[in-house]
Order: sequence, then structure tokens, then C-alpha cells
Amino acid sequence: MSLAGTLGRSAAGRREPAWRAPALWGGIAAFPLVVGLMSLGIGRYPVPIDQVLLALAAGSGFAVDVPGTVERVVLLIRLPRILEGLVIGGGLALAGAALQGVFRNPLVGPQIIGVSSGAAFGGALALLLGLGLAGLMAGAFVFGITALVIVFALSRVDGRSPVLMLVLAGVVTGAFFAALVSLVTFLADPNDTLPAIVYWLMGSFATASWPKVGLVAGVTAVAATVLMAMRFRINILSLGDEDAQALGIAVEPTRWAILVAATALVAGSVAVAGIIGWVGLVVPHIARMLVGPDHRRLLPAAALLGAGYMVLVDNVARTATASEIPLGVLTAIIGAPMFAWLLRRTQAGGWT
Repeated sequence: MSLAGTLGRSAAGRREPAWRAPALWGGIAAFPLVVGLMSLGIGRYPVPIDQVLLALAAGSGFAVDVPGTVERVVLLIRLPRILEGLVIGGGLALAGAALQGVFRNPLVGPQIIGVSSGAAFGGALALLLGLGLAGLMAGAFVFGITALVIVFALSRVDGRSPVLMLVLAGVVTGAFFAALVSLVTFLADPNDTLPAIVYWLMGSFATASWPKVGLVAGVTAVAATVLMAMRFRINILSLGDEDAQALGIAVEPTRWAILVAATALVAGSVAVAGIIGWVGLVVPHIARMLVGPDHRRLLPAAALLGAGYMVLVDNVARTATASEIPLGVLTAIIGAPMFAWLLRRTQAGGWT
């Protein structure tokens, strides 16, 4: 039997028939599409679904009769925001699922490698200096990558980066950049810059625009392609370094390629929407319960579920109260109890 078949069978266990059920995968694939379509009609200005479809048709170049207000609300305000939510939610969940496999720990999230804190410092510094949108995006990317380089330097032991050292280096690096973010907020003008920095750090899609969608979609497409191409290698890495080396995998280059791709996903998210936590920690567990631990199935399932989940949370953020609730607050309020429930549910039989 081939290596792929052996790993597939060991990952599948008794749940293999469920993974192959067309209804399950059809539901997972349809989830973000249905949520995104329905969300176009939700807001302070409700739009019936038939009007939403007409507005989308008009935006696609078809000659249809649709009120101008509806067309502007759907195409110019809600569509960029929902697309941004779909892309960022899918990217964060994908990064979380990949990192959990690489670190062989279901409690790992994108924040573990310090990239979120590094990107947050870069964006906050750009806001403090008044560098505009381009400066904010560039700062988040540059310092996100800087955080990864620091983690790489701190974790090297005898030419290798053991998993424990990577985690510890990520914690130290994240704490360092979190302190720098606090310093930036301390130095910011409390009547002008400080409110913008604080609100941005809490996460929001309120400033979504087509340039932002294009940026984060491009970064996510490249990074997601890398991770999807390495799904089988993540399976092997999850067996442990020694087993992976015995199976012919170059552990260090493979691990760092995955970390760089995950970094790009997280940095892109922070650059356009601020820090949004818990998505990369909770959603992969839900996907694992549905499709099992094989990363060839887990990664695409996590990305699809994360996309729909993020848009649902954003719907609550923009409609629950008179003023918009920051996404970081909501994802923590929803994610922490959900993760506690998942923890209790899965620990009885061990992590899968």
C-alpha cells in the first residue's frame, strides 16, 4: 500500500464514509455562499433577496430594472465588506488549521507565532505617523514578517527549530510587539489618533473597500495555494519530526514554508481589518469534527467554514446595536465559550 493510502486510512478511521458523503461537502461548500448572499440584504436598510439578485445582475452588466439606492447599497457598501469578510475568515481559519498540524497541538492559533502582534504594531505605527492606507498596509506586512524573522532567530538550536522553541519564541516575540503597541497608543494624540488606533486594533470591516478586498484577496490566494499544495506534507509533519524525516520530508524547509504562508494570511488580515482573534483557533476544531484530522480534507473545510463564520459574526457586529461592535470583541465573546465546549466534548475521547 502507498504512503498516501496508509496515512489516509490512519487519519480516516471509522469516519471515512462520512467524509465522502456528497451532502456533507455540498453543505460545507454552500455555507459561505448562502451566508454571503443572505448578508447582502441584512442591515439598517433591508433589501429583499430578489432585489439583491437584481442588483448583482446589474453589477454584472445585465440590463435589469433595479432601484438606484438598492444597487448602491448592495454593490458599493455591502458587497466589498462581505467579500472581505469571506476572504479574511477563510484565511484565518486556514492558517489556524495548518499551524495546529505543524505544531501538533490543537490549542495553537495564528497568534502563537507572534505575527498578529507584529502586524498590529506596524499598522498602529503607520496610523500614529499619519502614513495613510498604503502605509498602514505596508507597515502591517513588514512588521508581520519581521516578527517571523525574530521567531526564526530565537528558535534556532543547533541549526534546527524544535516545536517547543518555536512556541516559546512566538510567545516572547508577541509579548514584545504587544508592548510596542501599548507604547504607540500611549504616545498617540488622545483627541485624534488614539481613537483610530484603538478602534482599528479591535478589528472591523467598516472601512472595507475594493482596493482592500483586492489586496487581501491576492495575498490570501497565493498563501492559500501554498498551504493547499502542502496538505499531505502537513499530515506527515503532524506525525513528528523523526517520523517525517524517516519518510523523506525535509522538516525545516517544509515547516518554514508553511509558517511563511500562515504569516502572509494573518498579516494580510491585520493590515486591512485589525486584529481578529479566535477564528483560527475555534473554526479548525469544528471542521475537524465534521471531516476528521486528515489535512487534505481539513484545510479546505476549515477555509470554507471560516469564511461563512466570519460573515455571520460581522452581521451581528453591524446590526446588533446602534453603533457597530468591534469584531475582535465579538469573536472573543463567541469563541471562548465555544472553544471551552469543544474542549470538554473532545477531551473525553482525546483530540482527533
